[in-house]
Amino acid sequence: MSAAPPAKASFFRNRFVQAIMLSGILLQIGIWVRNFAILLFVMDKTNNDPFSVSLISVVEFAPIFLFSFIGGTFADRWRPKQTMVWCDVLSALSVFAVLLTLIYGTWEAVFFVTLVSAILSQFSQPSAMKLFKIHVPAEQLQMGMAMFQTLMAIFMIIGPIIGTFVYQTFGIYTAIGVMGVSFLLSAAVLVFLPADRKAEEENGETGLWQEMKDGFSYVLSKTVLKSLGGAFVFAGLAVGIIQPLGVFIVMERLGLPKESVQWLLMINGAAMLIGGGLVMGVAKKVAPQKLVAAGFLVSAISIIAVGLSTNLPLTLTVQFFNGLFFPCIHIGISTMILQATEEAFVGRVNGVLNPLFMGMMVLTMSLAGWLKAQFSLVVVYEAAGVLFLIGMVIILPLFKINLTPKEEQGAAELNEGAQ
Repeated sequence: MSAAPPAKASFFRNRFVQAIMLSGILLQIGIWVRNFAILLFVMDKTNNDPFSVSLISVVEFAPIFLFSFIGGTFADRWRPKQTMVWCDVLSALSVFAVLLTLIYGTWEAVFFVTLVSAILSQFSQPSAMKLFKIHVPAEQLQMGMAMFQTLMAIFMIIGPIIGTFVYQTFGIYTAIGVMGVSFLLSAAVLVFLPADRKAEEENGETGLWQEMKDGFSYVLSKTVLKSLGGAFVFAGLAVGIIQPLGVFIVMERLGLPKESVQWLLMINGAAMLIGGGLVMGVAKKVAPQKLVAAGFLVSAISIIAVGLSTNLPLTLTVQFFNGLFFPCIHIGISTMILQATEEAFVGRVNGVLNPLFMGMMVLTMSLAGWLKAQFSLVVVYEAAGVLFLIGMVIILPLFKINLTPKEEQGAAELNEGAQ
C-alpha cells in the first residue's frame, strides 16, 4: 500500500487550489493597477484635491456596509463558482464601459470602476470562502488561508509599484485596459474550477429576508462566532485609530519628513510576507484561536511601543514584528469562520462579521484626528494597543473549544479508519 502524499503536496495538487491561486494573482494585478492608477489620475486631474482623493476611499469602502450581508446571503443561495465567474465578467465589462466613457465623455467615470468592482467583490468573496469549505479538506483550511495571506502580502509590496509603473509609463487608458483584461482572465481561469454541486441550484425556496434573519440568528447561536464578532469590533476600533496617524508618527515622534512613512509600510509588508509563509508551515500544528490571540497580543505590544518610540531603528524593528504576526489574525479568523460554520451559512456569516470590523474602523478613522488633537499621539496609540488587548481577552475562552463541525469530525474519523 502506497504512502499518502504529504499534506502540502496534496494541497497544491488540488485542482481547486491551483485555479483559485491563479485567479487571485490576476485579480490582485487588476485591483492594484486600479487603486494606484485611479488615485494618481484623480490627483493629476484635480491638482491633489483632498475631497476628490477621499472620495476614492468612500466608493471603495461604502459597498462593504451596503452589500456585504446581502452579498453573503446571495452567495449562500447561488452557485458559488458561477457567482465568481459572473462577478469577474461584469467587473471587466464595467471597466471597458468606463474606458469608452473616458475616451468620449468625462474623466469622473473612473470612480465608477472602483464602485462596481467593490460591490461585486461583496458577492464574489463569500462565494470563494464557500468553495474553500467545499473543496479543501478541513485539516488544510488554515494552510489555504495562509496561502491567501501570503499572496496579499506579496502584492502589498509589489502592487503599488506595478500600479504606478503602468499609469506613469502608459497612461490611464492602458491602465484601465489592464484592469479589464485581468478580470476577464480571472473569469476564464475560474471556469476550470470543479463544477458546482447540483444541490446549489435548489436553494432559494425560503425568502431572502428570512435567510438574512437566519444568518443573524446563526451567528448569535454560536459561541465562537459571537466571540469573533466581539474581537472584530475591538480590532476595527484599534486599526481605525492608527491607520490615519502613521504619518504623524514619522513626523512628530521620529522627526522625519512625511515621505519616510513608506519605509514603515515596506517593512510591514515584507514582514507580513514572511509571517504568512511561516504560518503556512505550521498550519496543522497550531490551533487558529491561538494564532488570533498571538496576533492580537503582538499587535497590542507593537502599537504601544511605536507610540512611545522616538528611535527609528526601534520603530522599524517593532513594525517588523507587528507585520510578522499580523497574518496570524487574518489567517486564524478566516480558518475559525470556516471551521465553525456549516457550509450553508458561510456567506451570511462573512456578511455579518466583516461589516463589524469595517464599521468600527471607519468610525475611529473619522475620529482619529479629533482624538489626537484632544489628547496626544502617544495617548491615542496606547489606547489602540489596549483595544487589541481587549480583543485578545475575548478570544482566550475559545482555546478549549473544538471548532470542527460534528459532521466533519465524523468524516475525518471514517477516513482515519479506512487508512
